[in-house]
Amino acid sequence: MNFSMILYVLAWVLKLEALSLILPLICAVIYHEWASSAAILLTAVGAAVIGLLLGQKKPKRTDYYAREGFITVALCWIIMSLVGALPFFLTGAIPSYIDAVFEIVSGFTTTGSSILTEVEHLGKGLLFWRSFSHWIGGMGVLVLVLTILPLGGGYNLMIMKAESPGPDVSKMVPRVADTAKALYKIYLILTIFMILIFVLSGMPVFDALCIGFGTAGTGGFAVRNSGMADYSMLSQFLITVFMIMFGVNFNVYYMMQQKRIKDALHCEEARIYLIIIAISTFFIGCNILPQVGDLHQAFHHAFFTVGSIITTTGFGTLDFALWPQASQMILLFLMLCGACAGSTGGGLKVSRVIIMMKEIRKELTVIIHPEAVMHIRLEKKSIEHSVVRSVNCYLIMYVLIFLISVFLISWADNFDFTTNFSAVAATFNNIGPGLGMVGPTSNFSTYSDFSKLVLIFDMLAGRLEILPMMILFTPRVWRKSTW
Repeated sequence: MNFSMILYVLAWVLKLEALSLILPLICAVIYHEWASSAAILLTAVGAAVIGLLLGQKKPKRTDYYAREGFITVALCWIIMSLVGALPFFLTGAIPSYIDAVFEIVSGFTTTGSSILTEVEHLGKGLLFWRSFSHWIGGMGVLVLVLTILPLGGGYNLMIMKAESPGPDVSKMVPRVADTAKALYKIYLILTIFMILIFVLSGMPVFDALCIGFGTAGTGGFAVRNSGMADYSMLSQFLITVFMIMFGVNFNVYYMMQQKRIKDALHCEEARIYLIIIAISTFFIGCNILPQVGDLHQAFHHAFFTVGSIITTTGFGTLDFALWPQASQMILLFLMLCGACAGSTGGGLKVSRVIIMMKEIRKELTVIIHPEAVMHIRLEKKSIEHSVVRSVNCYLIMYVLIFLISVFLISWADNFDFTTNFSAVAATFNNIGPGLGMVGPTSNFSTYSDFSKLVLIFDMLAGRLEILPMMILFTPRVWRKSTW
């Protein structure tokens, strides 16, 4: 284990986090929030000093393999969250440090679950930091590190594989650092374009920035106690469109940038993702029409909610916990399904669902025709057995962690099954709101500290595709370690 290299990358993450705190600091100063300004400045200086001390000297050994990559990603996200929670805690806006960590982990992992009963009392500076954490975590802070810290020799692909969502990570261009730059360039351009559109639609600039960060990172933190309900139907529609756009695999946008329009339009995962959205919107719109009473309103709110849930953003215009059970079951499926691999969305990912469905069809066909030789294909390419095996392994770990988490929080907090089950589904799939006591108009403040720690683990495990967090608890990984 190359611990010196792990610490070196961690140092860069802390320095980048210190830089990222400059924007919320400026926001707090503009609004004359001096307590928030002092807390943010102190946190930024502390992160910068620790980062500079840890990264003074580049290690002689720069070899970086799978286990270093997974451990680095897990540790960086944990440390980044522990530091990022300090502005909330130091100002007293969130008196409990565990609550502050829950809030910022929910931000970085683009979950959007909250322990706050009222968000507006935080002030503009902290609200900005809370929403900006969505944008930072959406693409992945270590992907940003790779744009300025290329390790060479293909080692940095280990970090990218550990942090990027989806069953497989490939390089869009020969060098991983260039791939990271291409991803962030697309991410930044789309974000700026979206914020400008929001402002032109009549949304206040501060709201447009914060909602834009949440939409780009498919996060879900609102800056008003009413959520998205106060915004115009035009703004809500635009938010829906951009949520769906950021739920698409970014390889599609890269292909468009390279003028490979035909390849982009024939992306199987994106096509099925859009079909799921269309069918779900139609069914829910019809199902809630008697309750809403207006055809346009019914399909508008159905479209917004489906886009919000499948992309795991978690914004809400209505309390969908009051909708008919059939609609709630569809939303629960969308929570588990999630968006496309290689997007900023969470969940199982559409590509995994496709592979699992094709694997089921293959096994049934082989039973009927034992002599048949079949290959699972995705995007017109044969899927290697190792990828199918990793998908099956991921599903097993997913189910085990899900069930254990539901048991633990049910043991600690004897809430009803719907609340506990959906709380785990909402955090593990990085969605935000659940059902029951953690529905769109409620929050997670009623849970005990122990349950919040379980849900914090779930948010991190869900965002990092489980393996980086699980490998921290594998004793063999830590043996024969060298500095």
